[in-house]
Amino acid sequence: MEITLKQVYEDKDLQTLETLAKKIWNIHYPPIIGQTQVDYMLNKFYSIDALKKQIHVDHNIFLCAYDEKENMMGFLSYSTFDDKNFFIHKWYVDPFIHGKGIGRKLFSHIFDNTNYSTIRLTVNRQNIKTINFYFKLGFTIEKVVDIDIGEGYIMDDFQMIMKKN
Repeated sequence: MEITLKQVYEDKDLQTLETLAKKIWNIHYPPIIGQTQVDYMLNKFYSIDALKKQIHVDHNIFLCAYDEKENMMGFLSYSTFDDKNFFIHKWYVDPFIHGKGIGRKLFSHIFDNTNYSTIRLTVNRQNIKTINFYFKLGFTIEKVVDIDIGEGYIMDDFQMIMKKN
């Protein structure tokens, strides 16, 4: 499978990203956090307006993976604190095509093409499959974080880190 990476910021791409996020979240997260929190988080973080804010105000970079037919298969969003320290905000692949190297290819963009010192991300503490994927890539757990996202919802996460040797 040929995988092409593209930075996105146009409305048509953001609409596709929003649709893919809804698909992924509605399959993967209800057993972990419940459907009401899934719905809340999709609205808060994946609406077109929320995505535009993340790109244009928060300066997050959205990198999307496409197949040879230009179907979006996954995405990664990150920002930098400086030239050396990166934070991955979002990193998702269509669950029907896991195991095809898409997640690794997205990550390789940061890993291979930047001069990072550290890369951090957060992951739900109950998301065991994803935590194990991050361990395989070389991330370690840095600390436990509980993030209040409003409306009584808390993100019960691990903050994970990868340091350049």
